[in-house]
Parts: sequence; structure tokens; C-alpha cells
Amino acid sequence: MLHHLKKNILSFLNGVRSALSPAAALPPPPEESGKHGKNKQNRRSSRRSESRSGAPYVRAADRRAVPDRREKSRGKKAAPEKVPRSSAGSPAREKKTPPPMPAYVPPPVEEGKLRFCDLELTPEVLAATQTLEFRYCTGIQEKCLPAALSGSDLAAKAQTGTGKTAAFLASTISRLQKKPLPEEQRKPGSCRVLVLAPTRELAIQIHQDAEGLAQYTGLNNLVIFGGMDHKGQREALRYPVDILIGTPGRILDYSRSGHLDLSRTEVLVIDEADRMLDMGFIPDVRRIISQLPPTGKRQTMLFSATLEPAILRLADSWLKNPIFVESEPEHVITDLIDQKFYAVLSEQKLPFLLYLIRTLTFERMLIFGNMKHHNRDLVRQLYSYGVDAELLSGDVPQEKRLKVLERFRSGQIRILVATDVAARGIHVDGITHVVNYDLPEQPDDYVHRIGRTGRAGEHGVSISFVCEMGAFFLPAIEKYAGMEVHTVQPEPEMMILPERVRRAPESGDEDRPFSGSRSSGRRGGGPRRGRR
Repeated sequence: MLHHLKKNILSFLNGVRSALSPAAALPPPPEESGKHGKNKQNRRSSRRSESRSGAPYVRAADRRAVPDRREKSRGKKAAPEKVPRSSAGSPAREKKTPPPMPAYVPPPVEEGKLRFCDLELTPEVLAATQTLEFRYCTGIQEKCLPAALSGSDLAAKAQTGTGKTAAFLASTISRLQKKPLPEEQRKPGSCRVLVLAPTRELAIQIHQDAEGLAQYTGLNNLVIFGGMDHKGQREALRYPVDILIGTPGRILDYSRSGHLDLSRTEVLVIDEADRMLDMGFIPDVRRIISQLPPTGKRQTMLFSATLEPAILRLADSWLKNPIFVESEPEHVITDLIDQKFYAVLSEQKLPFLLYLIRTLTFERMLIFGNMKHHNRDLVRQLYSYGVDAELLSGDVPQEKRLKVLERFRSGQIRILVATDVAARGIHVDGITHVVNYDLPEQPDDYVHRIGRTGRAGEHGVSISFVCEMGAFFLPAIEKYAGMEVHTVQPEPEMMILPERVRRAPESGDEDRPFSGSRSSGRRGGGPRRGRR
């Protein structure tokens, strides 16, 4: 009993003296005998010797005197803590370095023509127009550019191929240059200009045009659309964007996920609004617009092939006191396109097409059909007769679509079979022949199809097959295009089906390429290359 009393008194005095002077602690009491006493002592000393993190135990009162081990390591200072990125600023990014800007030489004055230098465009945009060989404004550019440069809302009726893309891009690029925004006021994932396009191909083309007109400015332009890798697009949205081009669905996806901030958008461009209406994108466009600054706080430009009542109602909802512009081309179809119509039966279309491919001299041929599964069968049939062709439709994965278009553009493939999804999105120079394997049901699609040839002052040829079904669509095309169609009956020898030279891919084998090593005919037979 006396032993336990003595031990308790010594423990109490030791605790008091340790609190007053850590260096003057009394000696510990004698060890307890027995297994249990030894285990208690080991646990007590273990708690004192180490903290929970494994570092030597130091009392709270003395921790300030212990130097940070990180500072002692290799004589280096402790690394500063990472500070979260502020939502008000933007992450540092490597700015574009534009190429040297050439001196602008104004074209000569011509009566009835407006030069780009006569407008309030910036020197960088003028230099780009010179590099791109834009000398005089087209009709739609002459009417749209002054209104767009003034900051007014605009509703324009313009067909494809009239130069409307350059009209809204030149004005918006000049606006961004005249009113630069300091980097500290930019927000990650924000854009100053938003361009909505109905199809991926059109979005890609607008982005290419934006890169061309902004090549001397250093602006950061971006295109986003479905069917591509999300990671790369999200990474690009970590930085502020000057001109953002995209399809409504993908724009809406990123705005909902928080990767895209539309609240600071200064300019909205809606291209091919009639196509948006036909494809059912208007609800998505409404949701996007609800996230933008209100009408009057932004500039809005709407372009459409028609200004029908439904489009006018949209303009009334989205635009404030807009300037309406209607610029019909002198001819709906340019005189540079030689249009030919052949009366054939459905079963005669394939042999006649093979005859044309064998006998015509062409650089690139674009063949349009109405049904994607019929187009796929056509590509297989062409393959079996020794003709290399590629398919372009909405079912083709986006990565492959881009590769096919690039190969068509570079001349690696010269025959492309497409549906109408590509009629408004393909902008490839050097298409010498367009073939309407099926006449389109809508007359405006006919104009858009054959408008892929006869571009940039070059002559082109359109060939249309008028079968039993296609004959019903001719009157509407005649009325829309303001012309009278005369069909020609091909000679019998033109419609003889040749022998097959190779086995066609199995139906449904989408991954198997259609191009092969054997091709028939002269230059029109497609490039001679081995099977991949």
C-alpha cells in the first residue's frame, strides 16, 4: 500500500515540475514487475516517442522550435502550397504567334463593286483578305458588312456559296481587335463570339475560314462537335476562346457540364437557321440562348436560305431591332455549271454511272443519293466493278468522316458517295463533276448539291439521273431554279453492265475499306492503290 502511495505522489510531482520546467523532470518510478506492467510501460513510451504520422513526438508547446524537415532536405526551401485557380482569371497559355503581315495593296476601283478596304475592317483582316485573294465584296457581303460592323443585329437571307461566312467572320474579327479584352478579365471556358452551325462539316468549314481571316491576329479560335474525343475538347476549353464554332448539341453539353461559360458572349451567329429548323435543333438553340447575355447586351446575326414566317418568328424572339437583308444571286445556279439530265430506268443507273466513270475525265466526282443504305450498297457495287469510292454519311464515325474528307480534298480518293448531310458541309475545291444518282425530293437540296462544283471561277458539270421516281421531282426543281429541264436518253451501249472484277465486301461489314488495287477505265476509275 505504501509502495502505491509513494508512486502516485512521485507521478503527481513529476507532472507539475514538467509543466513548469521541461528539463527538470523527476526520474521515472521503478518499473512494474510482471507481464502486464511491462506492456503498459511499452505502450506509454510508444505514444510519447512517435506521433500518429510517424514523426518524433513533440509537445504542442515546443513544436514551434522544431524546424520543418522539408526545409532541411538538400538545403531547399519548402515548396509553396498550390493555390486553386481563381474563377475570375484565366490559366496561362501560350499565345499564337501570327506570321508577318504583308503590306495591303488595294485593288483598283471598279464601278459597281465595293472593295474590302472601303469598309472599317482592321489592317490584319484586310491583309488576310488579300492573302485569300478576296478582292471585291459579294452582294451579301456588301449589304451585311456595314450593318455588322456597326454592331446592329442582322437577319440575312443568303444561299450557300454567296460569301456569307466571310461576311460575319470579317466583322466579328474586326470587332474583337477594336475592343480587346485584358487577359485578367477573361474566364476559362468563356468565348467572345459563338457561332452555331447545324452540321459538323459546316462547323469545320467555318472554323477553317475563321483561321484564314484571323491568321494575322493571334486570336484563339476553336471548333467543337459531337463524335470526337471529349478529353481534347475539354482541355481546349480550359482557356478563354475568342471565336467558338460548334453544333448546338455539343455546345449545350459543355455548358451544362460547366466546362463552357456563355454568360460573357458578345456576339452570337446562327448560320443556316432554316436547316436548324428542319433538323429539330431549335429547342437546343433556345436553351443555349437562355444562357447568353440578354437581347440588347449582345450582337446577334442570323443567316438563312429563306426568311419564311417560322424563321421570322425566331428572329423576332432572338434579335433586337434587326436589319433585314435579302440578297438573291443573279442566278440561283451559276452559269459556270453545265447541267445535264438523263432519262434512265432504275436498273440502268448503275451501268450508266460505270460508263461515265470510265469515259469522263474528272478531277473529283461527288455522287449524291437519297438513302444512306442505298449509298452503301452503291459503294460496294462500284468496288466489285473495279471502281474505288468512299462513303460519307451520318452513320460514318466522325473520325473516319474527317479522314475521308481529307483524303478527298488531297486527291487520294477522287470519288465520294454522299447523302444530303454532306451537301451543305463539303467545301472542297476541284470537284469537277457532281452526279445526282437520285434526284433530291427538295428543290433547294438540288441547288446545294450541284453548288459543290463550279466554285472559285472554275467550270463544273452536274449530271442528274431522272428515273421513274425522280421524274416527280423535276417540276419543283424547274420552278425553284427558274429553268426548263430537257432530258436526254443515253445510247444503249452506254448502259451495258460490265463483268465484275472483284468480290464486293459483305453487307454490314462497315469496317472493311471499299478501295482496292484494281480499277477500271481511264482517269475516272479512281486512284490505283493497294487494298488497306
